Amino acid sequence: MANEIRIDDLREPVLNDVQRMGLDHGERVRTELTVDAVCEAAVARTGLDDFGPDDFRERLGVQLAEMDADPERTSLGRMLMFGDCTRYASNRLLIRDLLRRHPEILDVPIERPVIVIGLPRSGTTNLVNLLAADTRFRSMPLWESYEPVPNPHEPAEVDGVDPRWTRCQQAWEAMQAGAPFVAAMHPMEPDHVHEEIELMLPDFSSYNLEWVARAPHWRDHYLAHDQTPHYAYMKTVLQILQWYRPRERWVLKSPQHLEQIGPLMATFPDATVVVTHRDPVAVVQSTITMNTYGARTAYRTTRPEWYRDYWTDRIGRLLDASIRDRALLPADRTVDVFFHEYMADEMGTVQRVYDAAGIELSDTARAEIEAYRAAHPRGKEGRVVYDLRGDFSTTPEEVRSRFGAYLDAFPDVRIEVT
Repeated sequence: MANEIRIDDLREPVLNDVQRMGLDHGERVRTELTVDAVCEAAVARTGLDDFGPDDFRERLGVQLAEMDADPERTSLGRMLMFGDCTRYASNRLLIRDLLRRHPEILDVPIERPVIVIGLPRSGTTNLVNLLAADTRFRSMPLWESYEPVPNPHEPAEVDGVDPRWTRCQQAWEAMQAGAPFVAAMHPMEPDHVHEEIELMLPDFSSYNLEWVARAPHWRDHYLAHDQTPHYAYMKTVLQILQWYRPRERWVLKSPQHLEQIGPLMATFPDATVVVTHRDPVAVVQSTITMNTYGARTAYRTTRPEWYRDYWTDRIGRLLDASIRDRALLPADRTVDVFFHEYMADEMGTVQRVYDAAGIELSDTARAEIEAYRAAHPRGKEGRVVYDLRGDFSTTPEEVRSRFGAYLDAFPDVRIEVT
């Protein structure tokens, strides 16, 4: 097929001009990966200095120390890590300042959200974007998640476009140039609905770092600590977004929630929860291909087998936790969505979600969702061809052996990769 994408240089990357320029630029920049350096940069960016409770410094320190100690991390990778952390710390300052000036935000209700949880690469992104096409829902586009509170010192652009949107668009264009297959695997344009765990990052706690770095020490720290306070922080930022642009109900999504069902339901006890299911081998091969491909500029070597082993185990941990905590989900407000059924009948799946949430799928909402589907056909950016055997020196059977408990618990999951 003409739109098939075969990445045949995962192990020995052949860099394009933009990637080489990025690596060369990184070598000319000295990046200090310390908590103080990040906080000083955030203060300079915002003109604010009240970070609130300083417990975040320990979590940020764990993350930075792991990146700083890794000799495989390129100078560009270090620079990008510093830039992300500075943005998170800046957001923390802006959030703190806004709440000080408008304490009434903390009284804004977040009621009966619809939350999509499920494995990464299992249709969660597509499904949440379909639901978000119904303009009765409040959803969160990527640009808003990256900078939820505008910098009061920054005027709007002359043409009226929010400078936060412009920055997000520029980042997307840079990503497309520096990692041109990303669009086929995970779209990141500014108006694309994003995961709310982005709103935990100013509190420096989520599994997000694992997606952009080799971070087993951070994983262990994150899993060893109760995430309920960080879910509460995320809800506070949702209240801010609701205050800026009200809607009756939110639609949210993140695979992280699979292993944090307790904190999720403690934070949103009246939520309707949509659990997506897919052959874990299909999930693993997609995840490790994307992450190995992305490693070509962040790391000196791509190490496909590292990603194979790490993410086979990591997906297994997500699934094990979801089975352990399944009883915490409200039986009458939980919808299981199996990938093959969703692919065969997207609108039928949407109807089941609306029924569980007690929402009428009106003619207007149906038309909005159908318009989104028409504008976003499957494979629009191309379809990646995966090769576990050739690229990762393993077989589907070897990978699938990690997921016996999950496949026993959900026998309707259809095997895709053989």
